[in-house]
Amino acid sequence: MNTPMNTLTPPADSHAHAHARDTEPRARFTDLLAAEWIKFRSLRSIPWVLGLSALAVVAAGLKSALYTRDHYTPGDGDPAVMAQIALNDSFNMASADILLLVAGGLGAIVIAGEYATGLIRTTLAAVPDRRAVLLAKACVLAATLFGYGVLTVGVSFGLSQAILSDVGIGQSLSDPTAFRYVAAAVLFGPVCALVGLGLGTLIRHSAGAVVGTVVVLFFLPSLVTERYRWTADLLHALPLPAFQRLARTTLAGMRPTEYPATVTGSWITFAAWAFGSVAVAMLVIHRRDH
Repeated sequence: MNTPMNTLTPPADSHAHAHARDTEPRARFTDLLAAEWIKFRSLRSIPWVLGLSALAVVAAGLKSALYTRDHYTPGDGDPAVMAQIALNDSFNMASADILLLVAGGLGAIVIAGEYATGLIRTTLAAVPDRRAVLLAKACVLAATLFGYGVLTVGVSFGLSQAILSDVGIGQSLSDPTAFRYVAAAVLFGPVCALVGLGLGTLIRHSAGAVVGTVVVLFFLPSLVTERYRWTADLLHALPLPAFQRLARTTLAGMRPTEYPATVTGSWITFAAWAFGSVAVAMLVIHRRDH
């Protein structure tokens, strides 16, 4: 009597394919970094966006420094206030806004664009460890914006302070307050980029991610005041106000407030937004679409 077959025998070649996948070496993190760097620099708009925005930041610094030099009489004004003005000339709020929009927009696009084109599916099929892929993308993005900030802010600071040294108010990077100002400006870009990356991972739509990033980083601070303790705490917990506090080397001439931000708290805000955005993005990309 013939016995019915209740199971299917898999083809022999399927065992070979499974064995090949098991023995295939896993991608190293350095390989992921290299792959993400290739994808990042292959975007044709990146050099133009970074180059033109860098020129705009340097031009804004030169214009401010030249105006201050031409309208300042040596010996006039509080030295602390003049030192603050000199630092502001190297990287003013217009420059900070440019950096915010460029960095935040790039952070949103590099991940949302992959969702829009479907490239993210290919990437995750090749490397199933989604968190490692996201972390590599965050490292490449942060490193690029850090280098961009060092170059752009460094050039703007050097040129503007050389101009202002003619009237005796040029600042040196060896001064702790000047170094803090420059460091805050340099790190502001990577922080905004990682916030954009986090929102891009959540929203997964290029236009929506860019708009969401602009709303969170640029418009939200204008809706909150320091009038009450809870609103002041919320304001101080946002990246742009945190940069403004780090860039403020003296309180002379500033409107007094009952709930001022602290330098330490502002550095914590930078770190919290950067690491928190990456952590949320890693959690979302790991749990979604399984």
